[in-house]
Amino acid sequence: MKQITKYIAGLSLVAFTASCSLDKEPYSGIPDDGVLKDETKWPAATAGNYALLKEENFTRNYFQMGEFPSDDVALSGATTDPLFYSYTYGHLTNQGNTGQMWRMGYKAVTGCNRLLEVMPEGKSPAVNELIGENLFIRAFVHFALVRSFGRPYSQSPETNLGVPVVTKYDITAMPKRNTVKEVYAQIVADLSRAKALMNDDNSNSYASKSAAMALLARTYLYMGRNDSAAIYADSVIIGRKYTLASTAELPRYFTKSNENNNETIFAIHHTLQDDRTWSSIGSMYYMSPGGMGYGEIYASQSYRTLLDKFPQDVRHAFVQPVYLKAQSGQDSVDAGGNKVMATRNNVPKWYILKYSNQDNVPTLSSPVVLRLAEMYLIRAEANAKMGKDQEALNDVNIIRTRAGLSGNALFSSANMQGYASALDVVLDERRLELAFETHRVFDLFRNNRNVFRDYPGVQPEHPQTIKYTDARVVHFIPESEILLDPNLIQNPIQ
Repeated sequence: MKQITKYIAGLSLVAFTASCSLDKEPYSGIPDDGVLKDETKWPAATAGNYALLKEENFTRNYFQMGEFPSDDVALSGATTDPLFYSYTYGHLTNQGNTGQMWRMGYKAVTGCNRLLEVMPEGKSPAVNELIGENLFIRAFVHFALVRSFGRPYSQSPETNLGVPVVTKYDITAMPKRNTVKEVYAQIVADLSRAKALMNDDNSNSYASKSAAMALLARTYLYMGRNDSAAIYADSVIIGRKYTLASTAELPRYFTKSNENNNETIFAIHHTLQDDRTWSSIGSMYYMSPGGMGYGEIYASQSYRTLLDKFPQDVRHAFVQPVYLKAQSGQDSVDAGGNKVMATRNNVPKWYILKYSNQDNVPTLSSPVVLRLAEMYLIRAEANAKMGKDQEALNDVNIIRTRAGLSGNALFSSANMQGYASALDVVLDERRLELAFETHRVFDLFRNNRNVFRDYPGVQPEHPQTIKYTDARVVHFIPESEILLDPNLIQNPIQ
């Protein structure tokens, strides 16, 4: 990789100069308006599009807007951060985080579209690879946006509005919102084409054939296309490019750079220079011993109750209890000798560690978008819905065994541990394994299940139930975007 050189900004296209080789260093973005005319800079422009995903306005909001509405987290107090409204479902039409994610997402889409219009398919394997990567980014952004602004696919996708599908560069366009079905169809089309054009030579900081298949598996699962979801998840699993972290490695999985994790399929790579400090994803989940981070959103009581069914589950490592300190500096204990939990506004402090301490930096992480464990659980859910209960339980047991569980902690048709169906087993295992990774609330709503919060937190009602049919399951389209584009229709208020 040649020395990075800075260029002057061009509208919505971000890039950095580099060799035309596909060998890449972790991406960062510097604008360059002349990139389109020079094919040797197409790899740099593509890396710039990845850099837009890494921008705080996209990454932070993708992971927070997707996680905070769930029942896995408990907000311990009011905050001026718009994440408050995502957590409480008190959505605003001028909510800051929705506008940030929308604008940065479509900026990345625009960058991809500009490149896709000039890169000829079939010119060379290297160019085909770049086309595939830009298609993947475009598909991922549309997926991210339609999850937050469009209703679940299981609810009238032919008529419910999603987000605008933008596949052409046109600064004068005033696009309408496409239906949810149309958005998902474009996502599938982009990923299918990307899969055919890419190989698996990239590191997991970049798109690859396997990453496209993994996102296709998730997309089909959200669409209820269980046969296709199972096929694509299975393809990633049997491809053997990725391996599950061992039981011993799992507690440290999120503290290592993604490129050192063979389970990670695609992550948004962050290095020390990308550390967002107080604005990082992890700053709301954790406060370091040195006081870095707000540490105001904790693992919920209902999540911990599920986790605590089996104390030997190594996934306990992803949550950390905070105890009151005595004058001696030791943990305080009550009359029975039990450690006394610290609280904030009567909410027990259980730090969440999946976005902290990469390379021993408290607020640094490379958030994981796709990993192999999810593929097993996609295959399990799809099989459960197709009546293949034993196959579903087998995949659940693979994940549970990796988590250090054995014997009666594993499932069989003769040992369902009180669950009514294999699907119920799978959904709880997804909750355990993929907690805080922006899956839980979508798992509930797309399966026509409610969010139920009966634990301490700043929920406006206690207990709080958000029905999957409620208007509040989606965020409002940013009011500022509607003012700019009157063709956009707002989501219903109630």
